[in-house]
Amino acid sequence: MAETPENRLKRMKMRAWHRGMKEMDIILGNFADASLNVMSGEELDDLDALMEENDQDLYQWVTGQVPTPAQFVTLVERIAQHAGAR
Repeated sequence: MAETPENRLKRMKMRAWHRGMKEMDIILGNFADASLNVMSGEELDDLDALMEENDQDLYQWVTGQVPTPAQFVTLVERIAQHAGAR
């Protein structure tokens, strides 16, 4: 059975707020609260893929400590701007 759009957003919001690294909980959780409802299906797919990545890597990408992989650059820049991290 396919996941409904409503369930997908709930799952993604829960996943954004419960990362395991408090800094990423706050960064991704706040971004999810503000952005999930206005993101396209493709953007949601990208965010789902991004949330598969390790929190340590995500944190370094968002804060600009290390270069972000090409497939995530646009999304990570958007998250960083929302968080005020850059």
